[in-house]
Amino acid sequence: MLVAVMMPRERWTDERLDDLNRKVDDGFARLDKDIRELRGEVKDLRSEMNARFDAMNRNLIVAVVTIVAALIGVNAF
Repeated sequence: MLVAVMMPRERWTDERLDDLNRKVDDGFARLDKDIRELRGEVKDLRSEMNARFDAMNRNLIVAVVTIVAALIGVNAF
């Protein structure tokens, strides 16, 4: 049985360095795109949550006014 052992390259050629540079640049470009998409999604979710909190505050105010009116009405008798 013959086992071939590959020795790692000790020298980097200009072509290999250019390929590595291109891969790194492409990776950062994808990462930048993903972060921009994520920021857009977070902005949309923040707007949605603000709308929900505004609606909840309106409902709470209506409930408090209704309870106060009911207490005043009960005490009027």
